[in-house]
Amino acid sequence: MTASDPAFHALPDLIAEHARQRPEHPALRCGDETLSYAELDALMDRIAAALQRDGVQPGQCIAVCASPSVRYAALFMGALRAGVAVAPLAPSATAEALASMLRDAGARLLFVDTDAALRLPAPEPALPRIALDGAAAGRAFGDWLAPAGTRPQPVAITPETPFNIIYSSGTTGTPKGIVQSHGMRWAHIRRGATYDYGPHGTTLLATPLYSNTTLVVFVPTLAYGGCAVLMPKFDALHYLQLAEQYHVTHTMLVPVQYQRIMALPQFGQFDLSAFRNKFCTSAPFRADLKADVLARWPGGLTEFYGMTEGGGTCILDAHRHPDKLHTVGQPAVGSDIRLIDEAGHELPAGEAGEVVGHSAGMMTGYHGQPEKTREAEWFDATGKRFIRTGDVGRFDADGFLTLIDRRKDMIISGGFNIYPSDLEALLRQHPAVHDVAVVGVPSAQWGETPVAYVVANAGAGATAAELKDWANQRVGKTQRLADLRLVAELPRSAIGKVLKRELREAYGAAR
Repeated sequence: MTASDPAFHALPDLIAEHARQRPEHPALRCGDETLSYAELDALMDRIAAALQRDGVQPGQCIAVCASPSVRYAALFMGALRAGVAVAPLAPSATAEALASMLRDAGARLLFVDTDAALRLPAPEPALPRIALDGAAAGRAFGDWLAPAGTRPQPVAITPETPFNIIYSSGTTGTPKGIVQSHGMRWAHIRRGATYDYGPHGTTLLATPLYSNTTLVVFVPTLAYGGCAVLMPKFDALHYLQLAEQYHVTHTMLVPVQYQRIMALPQFGQFDLSAFRNKFCTSAPFRADLKADVLARWPGGLTEFYGMTEGGGTCILDAHRHPDKLHTVGQPAVGSDIRLIDEAGHELPAGEAGEVVGHSAGMMTGYHGQPEKTREAEWFDATGKRFIRTGDVGRFDADGFLTLIDRRKDMIISGGFNIYPSDLEALLRQHPAVHDVAVVGVPSAQWGETPVAYVVANAGAGATAAELKDWANQRVGKTQRLADLRLVAELPRSAIGKVLKRELREAYGAAR
């Protein structure tokens, strides 16, 4: 495969080609374990053959609930070789949510590790379990595998073949299964040519394999013959140690991880000169944090704005546009990004509206939920399909998109629209504020009213009342905070999104 090759290639075939050309080149590292491309390719064959032996058909699904590991990554790739889709599930989910996701996915087999098994629902006889770490959580992975040297029956993989079912983080309620195809992943692979992936590259991944955030860079790393280094659990100092040890060239981090890394006093002691490109997505990335990364961390910095559901991407190459750090960039090549109003009418340039997008990288739909799929779609006058993001934004004169807030997070108080991001930006200006989230809570007088949750800087002496008064003196009457609460930390998903639903529920429960 070359960067200009437009022909579709399935990821398992690309891995096989690397195994023929560079068999000893490392493909996966995690802790003390390393798999070369030859070893990965052979293990994928054994996994695919075992799935075929167990009657798992192309287009069907297996589920994985475990921490990142070499075996987890190999299982994912081996299933793809058999034409089987993978549903990677978050071990941090509740037993009830995991049971719901397993039923929704229609998984034929469940692969777990010991830690994840403790959170899983009671075993279902119809769903065999295989333990990736060889513990008592299920049949040992080594015993389940087909014998060494076994080759699977060839399977034709097309762009329409399901690649995975990613379950939404659940920040707005019950997770939905997002079906992504090989064609969607191929769009990510082709885009990777822009970012210097290749056999020379090493990508450090500190986010979980069940997250689309991780797969956006994991997939092109293997497609171009690089090495993926997996961290089972993120630790800022250990991250820097690995980055220096393996001369890391690429990485994907969410904003809160960048924040923790940049805050380390030891940051400047590490040799990070091998970095070529750093990526960020999944949550708001503050302009001042982007500027700090640009100033102190070698290599480019690229922010991707989009959804797991796909539909369209905006890209900000921050190192090329240091004057646009307050934006999420311009629509990527092949992405059609538009803005619509509450009635679904397209808006002219300069007006703020909900962001919708179309591209080659779009989900097939929500698994088994056609009604939810239709709710997520918008069609223009020609019938062209777009995916709704739920974000409110505005394009500037140069075509860069500035996000204003999440549509669902917008607070309507006394008939006035209040954007939590405006209040959060204001509170961050106070020297005592380390982190903040603003949510809307029910109000008998106004319908909704804003409440702030603040994480104070260590040693800060400001009280909640003082911070509330400080903020309310600087905003209009309709934006004033009804309450401000100091908390030790904000609830976040595994990829750094603040779980505002939990804050709203906690406020209601505490009243």
